Amino acid sequence: MAPSAQSLPTSVSDEKYANVKWEELGFGFCRTDNMYVAKCKHGESFQEGKIVPYADIQISPCSAVLNYGQGLYEGLKAYRTEDGRIVLFRPDQNALRLQSGANRLCMPYPTVDQFVSAVKQVVLANKKWIPPPGRGTLYIRPILFGSGPILGSLPVPDYTFTVFACPVGRYHKDNAGLNLKIEDKFRRAFPSGTGGVKSITNYSPVWITLAEAKAKGFSDVLFLDAATGKNVEELFASNVFIVKGNVVSTPEISGTILPGVTRKSVIELTRDFGYKVEERVVPVEDLLDAEEVFCSGTAAIVTTIASVTFKEKKTEFKTGDKTLAAKLFATLTDIQMGRVEDKKGWIVELTDATKPGLKL
Repeated sequence: MAPSAQSLPTSVSDEKYANVKWEELGFGFCRTDNMYVAKCKHGESFQEGKIVPYADIQISPCSAVLNYGQGLYEGLKAYRTEDGRIVLFRPDQNALRLQSGANRLCMPYPTVDQFVSAVKQVVLANKKWIPPPGRGTLYIRPILFGSGPILGSLPVPDYTFTVFACPVGRYHKDNAGLNLKIEDKFRRAFPSGTGGVKSITNYSPVWITLAEAKAKGFSDVLFLDAATGKNVEELFASNVFIVKGNVVSTPEISGTILPGVTRKSVIELTRDFGYKVEERVVPVEDLLDAEEVFCSGTAAIVTTIASVTFKEKKTEFKTGDKTLAAKLFATLTDIQMGRVEDKKGWIVELTDATKPGLKL
């Protein structure tokens, strides 16, 4: 069951900022004020949900999500620009990816408009938690899951779509670049599996290798393909790119790699910069021979990879302000933060979000 819907005040608080030490903000959970909840029964469609006070969710011990892992999540951000606007970055793309994942996991899903509306409502209902410009972002987490009880076979009687948000700082704080371990034992995804959607089941199975890598001083893990163990796929939560001369390569979307929204944006910007972009199979040898390597994601944005270690051998790459990664990071964040004109149509502005006492 979702938390009982309680009436919010007739307007959102006109307090500009929450009592947060923004300079100490990391990438982790921070409880905010409100969340969005919508319910749907088997064979029906999602209707408009409600903004309710943030609370724990009561759920059946026999729910599909707890017993069978039937769940998806998305991740996107709201930004406070230097001229006082509040904006989102390509939320329709997250909606479409959620729909793709829902089809894969046999779940009904909200329309694109319903998804974007829910995200906007959550942002407006928590706007005091959006950090000041340049101090962080409001991370938004939509979740879709089978909330009804099921033991054995389909159908699942009930589904829940919920959205919450919390302020975050940088996901990777090492400005010198990441030091990765190439994982040659565990695999993140398998052909014909769920690696190409944001299933909740994709992440905890590889926490063990991420924990081991971090214990040895690595920043993150780079996974190889399950079929051959010879080709690069992605990091724990971001896509990877390699640069050699004027050619930028990234693993192709083939069902085992998440089609990142930031990845898609980076590919377009990179081509705008005059590079040739190849989406292809990327052997480990090509990665090790690259001049520059970086990763992209909603949390990671664009982050330089300083080195990878494969079978105890460390290979280093170009870092610094003159890299393609640095140029992409600057360009992308300039668009997201409203510092330059958005010629791509990627930004969705919450035009009324800066008005005190905005009614939901």
